[in-house]
Amino acid sequence: MDRTISARTFREMLDDRRGLLDADRYEAVVDRIARTLIAAFSAGRKVLWCGNGGSAADAQHLAAEFSGRFLRERRGLPSEALSVNPSAVTAIANDYGYERVFSRQVAAFAQPGDVVVGLSTTGNSKNVVAALEEANKIGATTIAFSGNGGGAMAEVADINLIGPDGYAALVQEVHITLGHIVCDLVEQALFPEA
Repeated sequence: MDRTISARTFREMLDDRRGLLDADRYEAVVDRIARTLIAAFSAGRKVLWCGNGGSAADAQHLAAEFSGRFLRERRGLPSEALSVNPSAVTAIANDYGYERVFSRQVAAFAQPGDVVVGLSTTGNSKNVVAALEEANKIGATTIAFSGNGGGAMAEVADINLIGPDGYAALVQEVHITLGHIVCDLVEQALFPEA
């Protein structure tokens, strides 16, 4: 393989990522998300996560950081991704359509005071939008991790973390990085002794 082409391509890919994590752009919303999760967990509430494809993987990853642990030895926090039960996902998709796979579970599991977090790189995933809408009806707080202007999710979520414009991988990289910062802030606040 030609080293010049490989090095140039690598540098171009790195340039795509430079400046994505601008503190001025994200600090206030990350703080708001962390405070929302801290308040919910402190009140004994749960956090439900949903997304499709890579965003489903990120939802599962971030949910696990809370129910397991992030950096500190501490008790688990009630946090679950709605994509992890394939029997529920496939049954709901079969009986009601894929657009309802998350909203149906939100209706079953969410209560007032809980938090529902939706992830979508475009902000337009219909099943994620429907989940946030259902959560709003229940009285749960809704958080959207999106990109590319926020899409339809920006219209329904209480809190919007809108990542960069661009292809899905860049948006997902911002989501997981800022998600990890949220995890750290929540752990520091709830478990200072750990």
